[in-house]
Amino acid sequence: MKLPNGFGSVYKLSGKRRNPYVAKKTKGWEINPETGKSKQLYVTIGYYPTRKDALNALAEYNNDPYDLHPATITFKEVYERWSEIHFEKIKDTNGYKAAFNTSRDLWNMKFGEIKLDHLQRVVDESGKNTPTLKTLKILWGLMYDYAVIREIVSQNKRDMVRYVDISKAGNPNSYDRKPFSKKEIATLWKSKDSNVYVTVILILIYSGVRIGELLDLEKTDIHLDERWFYVRESKTESGIREVPIAEKIVPFFEYWLSRNCEHFICTPDDEPFTYRNYYDSYWIPLMLELGLGKYIDDETKKEPVYDGHRPHDTRHTCISLLTEKKVDDRFIKKIVGHKGQGVTETVYTHIELLTKLEAINLI
Repeated sequence: MKLPNGFGSVYKLSGKRRNPYVAKKTKGWEINPETGKSKQLYVTIGYYPTRKDALNALAEYNNDPYDLHPATITFKEVYERWSEIHFEKIKDTNGYKAAFNTSRDLWNMKFGEIKLDHLQRVVDESGKNTPTLKTLKILWGLMYDYAVIREIVSQNKRDMVRYVDISKAGNPNSYDRKPFSKKEIATLWKSKDSNVYVTVILILIYSGVRIGELLDLEKTDIHLDERWFYVRESKTESGIREVPIAEKIVPFFEYWLSRNCEHFICTPDDEPFTYRNYYDSYWIPLMLELGLGKYIDDETKKEPVYDGHRPHDTRHTCISLLTEKKVDDRFIKKIVGHKGQGVTETVYTHIELLTKLEAINLI
């Protein structure tokens, strides 16, 4: 049965899930100032075991459109509401805004479901120095203070921030990131027809893009005829770049471009990915299935933790493969958007594209 216009929508996620039904409602539109294109914005009401439960939740939301509902409010929403109040009291907000960007992996998580392990992972994978991580902890503490006062979380959740360890500051390799081996890459190629999301891993390996950069790509950023795509959103200034498309992964681009989704990579329901959705529901299951990752017991945690390749390993793999083929380090940096290059090198032109294409086709 079709729901009334403006009521919202309910759909089922693929795979075996405890709560496969999603209730979602449009909350407005956002216009890209560069392209003039508008993008619909949604608020996710929650995830439910049955369609009936999801419809009931959607109906309750329409009757009482809560802003600070403890069960559904996300990290990003808490930050937006906290910053509206806090930023009026201070002059320099840049440090907090940078800390919020560092917390990108948490943005779409339900605030009440964030655990110490999630916060620690952000710190460990940030590669930031001690002063930056101190600001990050301060931001989290202030956000949790706000959340406790408004009864979004309990005081116990607020205390969790104290236990975030920033002693490994400046070490982006705290998870011992390792490139995929030749044997592991061969396994991925053999499995590409059994699960289409294996092609996403191969695209990452043969382009060197960060996972966030890939998930943010829209179809308008892809120029397949000329064999390149444009990364317009990146965590660093040098990350804004033209990336060559290796000939061997052109069929993967053709497939994803044929999907009915504005974004380049999308869910089985043709919805854009969030990082957590991709990592938890697609990356880890594939790594486990292909024998490239496993769960291990950890005495410091109450539940097994994932041990295996992470998306950033694909970036290291690309760099290793290019280095092995003796590609000039300057062009490796231009391909992967390495932050070590100078500011004057961040503007990419078609003059260099042919050289980058020749380089990426070597691997």
